[in-house]
Amino acid sequence: MVDGDRITITEAKAADAALVAAAARLIPQLSSSSPPPTLERLRLIVDDPATTLLVATDSELADGNDDHIVGMLTLAVFMLPTGVRAWIEDVVVDDVSRGAGVASALVGEALERADQRGARTVELTSRPDREAANRLYVRLGFVRRETNVYRRTLRLPR
Repeated sequence: MVDGDRITITEAKAADAALVAAAARLIPQLSSSSPPPTLERLRLIVDDPATTLLVATDSELADGNDDHIVGMLTLAVFMLPTGVRAWIEDVVVDDVSRGAGVASALVGEALERADQRGARTVELTSRPDREAANRLYVRLGFVRRETNVYRRTLRLPR
């Protein structure tokens, strides 16, 4: 379980140097093929009304007055003709903080926010080799669906 006095989950309300630095440290731990987002990209994410960027901070690892960001998650909530849906993407927890309940707290907060916004379902994907993440999602009530997921690449990451 996450130490409530130490770990805090909040919504990133503004893109700043600390968020850029955290993304530069965390995104390579999630994906070797996508570069970390720039300040401008983070601003677009934070300002998008359909997107919520949640961050987990650890006050024990703080340097100066800022809490140290140890994880992040992106929640997209959007309208479809069949109802409000939500999607969780880019869940990442810093290597040094894994196993401490940070991902569970991030996903839990995302589920609460999706529910508050009227989402009927919340979906996510996880590569099969991310065994700990897959176990976590099942523990949190996600059910693996038998479906065909198709992807067409329109452009390479910048």
